[in-house]
Amino acid sequence: MEKQDAKFGFTSFAENWNGRLAMLGFIIGVVTEYLTGQGILAQLGLM
Repeated sequence: MEKQDAKFGFTSFAENWNGRLAMLGFIIGVVTEYLTGQGILAQLGLM
């Protein structure tokens, strides 16, 4: 049988995607704060 890499769990594939999505979320958060002039907590009504 051929060896197939797992796509779930703590694999290199999953960690790469996790890092990419985290960076994307961070950039979207910074841009949103810049455009609205409010922090994330103020946008959610927590402050």
